[in-house]
Amino acid sequence: MITLVREDIWAFDLQAALKEISEQRREQALKFKHEQGQRLCVLAYLLLKQALREGYGITENPVFEYNEHGKPSIVGHPEIFFNLSHCKEAAICVVSDQPVGVDVEGIREYKESLVNYTMNDEEIAQIKTAENPAAAFIRLWTMKEATTKLIGTGISNDMKTVIDPTKYKYTTVDRQRYIYTICE
Repeated sequence: MITLVREDIWAFDLQAALKEISEQRREQALKFKHEQGQRLCVLAYLLLKQALREGYGITENPVFEYNEHGKPSIVGHPEIFFNLSHCKEAAICVVSDQPVGVDVEGIREYKESLVNYTMNDEEIAQIKTAENPAAAFIRLWTMKEATTKLIGTGISNDMKTVIDPTKYKYTTVDRQRYIYTICE
């Protein structure tokens, strides 16, 4: 598995990078209203290109196809699984020979209503008793979202039961401003 993370979203020439990516991804990036969103979309794709070059020797721009829930795969490479995520603080790409999901989120305050809607009783207790409840919430949220991205359903109606350490392997990394989780 290859995992690439970049925090320096302002450290590349966006206009030059837009010329180096697929037309499909360029159109997707330019749909973002603000430059920061465009940069994050492009940066995640550049990380994917780097991982494909380093891990598989693929130098052409990957083109995506999507399942009914929006999970992307690379046209012509069904043997390569990947997932991308970004938040205001970072972009991440994971590439594997097995299905994989990843989510990255900035640590921020949360709404009690969201906790009650998405977390089960045990998870709520973990959040309430944590030294940093906001980080505990984001840690659990990234686990849930990485799981839904792995299985290809996206955010489902029942987020309370999606985390399953008996079925999936979770790797969660806490940074100062953000947390990411990889689900395999």
